[in-house]
Amino acid sequence: MALNKKDLITLGKMAANADSSSPVAYSFGEEKYSYEDLNNAFRAQLKEIAGTPALYRENKNLVFELMEEIIDDVLPKKVLDQYSQFAEIKTYAQGDRPVFTQRITAAARRRAKQFITKVGLAGKYEVFKLDGRSYEVPTSAFGGAAQISIEEYLDGRIDMADVLDIVMEGLDEAIYLEIERALVAAVTDLPAANKTTQTSFDEDEMDKLISIADSYGQSTIYCTYEFAATMVPSEGWISDNMKDQKWNNGYLANYKGHRVIVLPQSYEDETNAKKVIDPSYAWIIPTGAEKPVKVAFEGQTMVREFENHDWSREIQIYKKVGVGAIITNNICVYQNTSLTR
Repeated sequence: MALNKKDLITLGKMAANADSSSPVAYSFGEEKYSYEDLNNAFRAQLKEIAGTPALYRENKNLVFELMEEIIDDVLPKKVLDQYSQFAEIKTYAQGDRPVFTQRITAAARRRAKQFITKVGLAGKYEVFKLDGRSYEVPTSAFGGAAQISIEEYLDGRIDMADVLDIVMEGLDEAIYLEIERALVAAVTDLPAANKTTQTSFDEDEMDKLISIADSYGQSTIYCTYEFAATMVPSEGWISDNMKDQKWNNGYLANYKGHRVIVLPQSYEDETNAKKVIDPSYAWIIPTGAEKPVKVAFEGQTMVREFENHDWSREIQIYKKVGVGAIITNNICVYQNTSLTR
């Protein structure tokens, strides 16, 4: 029996937000569900309202509304969960200006300390200006279309839950790519001492960058698996435990007391010829630093359908997202040009 719209949307959001690795039982109504059971229940409900061409024609606007609400609820959370350590994510209503406020930087605090000097009674004080400010991250449209052939739909080889999964993954990947592009574009604004470009992993060069970042707080290294795999200090002092870790994981999760966070990687298409994320960069960011990436979601997701002459359908998605990067002088970047897409 099909659920009412409110319960169907609630079930869809629960299924989309559920963690496949979590052993937690999810509660819906009076029932307890595992992750797999929860997703199967949602798929079954979608088949109740759109499992045949006739049902789809009758209920497609409900299906689109369901997709819109789930994407608006889940996508910002998904981006936050994956990138919150170096990205600030905010959601804005349609037409609102996506404005972020930059905190007073560590450099400004240091300059301020230099102006604390001995003065005479009613003497003249040195004046400093703090550099906190606000700035806007313009949004633009992200979108795509999932094409479903009539035969695939009739045979049950693809359903609306598959379409929703593909759309969510595609939007998430597109945003991640924009994050990387924003970070790479901002590298030119860094002081020369905060960045290095090498043709391989150079332990001394990495240690110099870590020393700079650490002067603002204990730093963490963010990079792809490909870069992390190259971060091996000289064999002379690697312990057996570190060798085991390198063998089991492919990389060291800790580099000289600094956490190494491996960023997700994928390929542009099914040929597996070109990687989405440039693996040559590693970002060294101190704890408590201003998050360099700003992500703004504006307005509601919009979903519509286009029917082709061969009876196949395109489910088209439209979402407004803005991504920007603010690089301050407490962040460092290492580029290893031997690692390519």
